[in-house]
Amino acid sequence: MVENKHNSQSINFIKMIENHNGQSGLSDIVFAGTGVKAEKCYQCGKCSAGCPVNVDMDFPPSVVMRMLQYKDDEMDQKILGSKSIWLCVTCEMCYSRCPMEIDIPKMMDLLREKAYKEKKANKSSHSIIAFHKAFLNSIKRNGRLSEIGLLGEYKLATFDIMKDVNLALPMLSRGKLHLLPDKIKNTKLMKRIFKRTINQEEAQP
Repeated sequence: MVENKHNSQSINFIKMIENHNGQSGLSDIVFAGTGVKAEKCYQCGKCSAGCPVNVDMDFPPSVVMRMLQYKDDEMDQKILGSKSIWLCVTCEMCYSRCPMEIDIPKMMDLLREKAYKEKKANKSSHSIIAFHKAFLNSIKRNGRLSEIGLLGEYKLATFDIMKDVNLALPMLSRGKLHLLPDKIKNTKLMKRIFKRTINQEEAQP
């Protein structure tokens, strides 16, 4: 009986949100790009309760879902400019706990991409974006990760040169870091994959 009551409440809530002024918004872009339907969320809060980084977020996952449901431009802009979408570590704890099986990590990935493309990324996310760029550039150049190259590019981008520098020599002496990158045989193929992916993204409306 309790389960049927909850199901009935969630269905009514979804219908109410779907009929909300007939407006479209960021939630429609999310649905078109990922298949994730924000309207399915009935605010049980399990995602926020289980999120390991929600204490540092300005909007926990359940709040982001609620903001999307409003289909309000002001709310949408707050989401794109939030720290939350960049702090998400895609651990999928929220996805595994969600009774509606809403893929929040997939949604967060699209929100990050949109915020970055539209130059709306939160200023505090600079170091996170720098790390993403350094990681991908290392893969593009070598076909696999080069820790020295990653650290060098990241520290130059963030001007955080001296932090953790005392760990470098011990790690080098133990063979945990390698001065020269370990490359795959066909690095040109990797570059072509990156180029094709970028071209496909630019071709999308």
